[in-house]
Amino acid sequence: MPKLSFASDYMEGAHPAILKRLAETNLLQSAGYGTDEFSEAAREKVRTACNAPEADVFFLVGGTQANATVIDALLKSYQGVLAPESAHINVHEAGAIELGGHRVMALPHTNGKLSAETVLAALRAYEEDETREHTVMPGMVYISQPTETGMLYSLAELTAISHVCRDHGIPLYADGARLAYALACPENDVALADLARLCDVFYIGGTKCGTLFGEAVVIPQHGFIPHFFSIIKQHGALLAKGRICALQFDALFTDGLYGTIGKTAIDAAGRIRGALKKYGYTEAYPSPTNQIFVLLDKEKARRIADAVSLSFTESIDDTRCVIRFVTSWATTDENTDRLIEVLKEA
Repeated sequence: MPKLSFASDYMEGAHPAILKRLAETNLLQSAGYGTDEFSEAAREKVRTACNAPEADVFFLVGGTQANATVIDALLKSYQGVLAPESAHINVHEAGAIELGGHRVMALPHTNGKLSAETVLAALRAYEEDETREHTVMPGMVYISQPTETGMLYSLAELTAISHVCRDHGIPLYADGARLAYALACPENDVALADLARLCDVFYIGGTKCGTLFGEAVVIPQHGFIPHFFSIIKQHGALLAKGRICALQFDALFTDGLYGTIGKTAIDAAGRIRGALKKYGYTEAYPSPTNQIFVLLDKEKARRIADAVSLSFTESIDDTRCVIRFVTSWATTDENTDRLIEVLKEA
């Protein structure tokens, strides 16, 4: 029997509806670089879902490319991006933002979440610094929904951060790599339309949410980033066969699929959390989404890892560590049952 895989949410290929749509259009010819009718149809579906009829929508190849391209486009040469210390751009993107000439200005967080108060304090510290012309200017704020530890910004928290950004004239950008899992979570109260209303730019994750690859960058205010198409190409993130990425989002935004595709992952994660509680495990973070973090002694973690592909996220000390299980849109009941049995026997 093959080893169980709960290491990440992009281990499978693509949702059947996406494969069907790609197969149906495979031999049709169309213009390149996302200027085709399929891409425009997908953009219109995204605009409708976000209640942002004037939005600019671009389909990029992946999350790191989306983050690096958007951040570079939004910042001046002397500016940096405020982000949680745990942010993907700060920890797991190999210095992609710095390669573009901008500093990630890491801030304290709570389970991956920035507070409006923390952002405000950072902006005021710069404004009140008499030597600020010698320092990096905070030029934007980066958050992710959900966070790197699977937590959710509430609508009230997002609104407060947005107000601080707009009061200080800087854009707010939300990384939505796992956005489908946030939308499917019962605890969530932030809709796509809220992101479009409160953020200046955000992206709708595809790679981890059922597509073969790709993310949809949404800029609610038309023309907010001039010449963004050219900037995408400069960053090597522009697909010649742009329709292939767009068609995937066309499928995801047909009949509300994107809003429900994460439910399987959330349900499986709920079952796993119930088993963890039943068998005396300790969760490291109170994540309600599809990432489950468990505090374990290292020997027990190794025994579990012999049967399950997972992530070791943090070494606490010589004897303890934090491991991560991740469910996805394709997680089966059978594999969830098998993982629960491993947890029971470990």
